[in-house]
Amino acid sequence: METTMSEIQPVTGINCPHRLLLDQIADKWSVLILAQLCEKPLRFNMLKRELEGITQKALTQSLRRLQRNGIIERRVITSSPIAVEYEITPLGRTLKEPFKALYDWTRNYLPQVEQARLAFDASNPD
Repeated sequence: METTMSEIQPVTGINCPHRLLLDQIADKWSVLILAQLCEKPLRFNMLKRELEGITQKALTQSLRRLQRNGIIERRVITSSPIAVEYEITPLGRTLKEPFKALYDWTRNYLPQVEQARLAFDASNPD
């Protein structure tokens, strides 16, 4: 049986653990990091190159949050020089379908969103 949005308990309380987790996995950088790691494990610098506009600090913080939540793993590669690689965990892979649905929604409805933005901007001049 499928759960509807009206059956879901609200996660709006500031200390609600569900809200905290949602904040950590659904922020802009985490979603983009997970999209990259769904394809293959990547080293830190490759992730930074792939995610245009992310700072080293933001990438480090996002990776640590995802690692702490069990969504990704950090692996030290004992080569010369030593490298660090990040890989999505089986738990993290369970996010692939929900994130794909969200990505598909953005691709399908972007024209309507852009029209709504234009209409809003036209009726609400700065």
